Amino acid sequence: MDQTIVEIKKMNYKFGSTLALSDISLEIKKGDFLAIIGQNGSGKTTLLKLILGLYESEKSQISLFGENLTEFNSWNKIGYVPQKAIHFENNFPATVEEVVEMGLLSGKKNPKIITKEDRVKIANALKEVDMLKYKNRRIGNLSGGQQQRVLIAKALVSHPEILFLDEPTTGVDTETQCKFYELLKNLNSKGITIVLISHDIGRITKYVTKIASLNQRLEFYGSHEEFCAWDKKHSHAKSHTHNLCPNL
Repeated sequence: MDQTIVEIKKMNYKFGSTLALSDISLEIKKGDFLAIIGQNGSGKTTLLKLILGLYESEKSQISLFGENLTEFNSWNKIGYVPQKAIHFENNFPATVEEVVEMGLLSGKKNPKIITKEDRVKIANALKEVDMLKYKNRRIGNLSGGQQQRVLIAKALVSHPEILFLDEPTTGVDTETQCKFYELLKNLNSKGITIVLISHDIGRITKYVTKIASLNQRLEFYGSHEEFCAWDKKHSHAKSHTHNLCPNL
């Protein structure tokens, strides 16, 4: 469980002349359930996109699975659910099964064909998120919480070792959020490393094992217990993290 999956060393990033991230260093270990928190504009999504190679930094200071990001090519090890990904129109022309298929097709060389073995993988991914019975349903006809689970299945179908989620509970009700966090807890217990980006994760304190508090700089990085002690000490200087430690 000491395997380092993501390592970042003294990373800075700018949008033009605007500093978005400053001197960020952290490691994500195999088996972590990490929440990256911070207010809007704190750099959470920017950090995630840098890790995934969606933004290109001038000098790569990021390693994935022991390889420099500039040389890393094993993207099947990584699952990603982007921000605001659960808004499908009612007439979106794809079934649940077809949406999950996309998670396999993107990694295939031509001809991009779904095999019998792939059908088994798709069914297993949908079963994992309790959505197999909806496989022939149009994705746009599902609730936001159900669409969310389908997108998790899409990310899981290639058997990733780490799953990144950017603000995954935006626009869904409290009950759906709690069920979703239970699903993530279950996936984490089966060995999948989870990295969750959020600006308010008060409801998932009992699930996460580590917290990174970001405000352009890394204000805190450590276990939930360590965070609560830090939060209590610094509570006079901030307003966005106190709900993570409701018993203080």
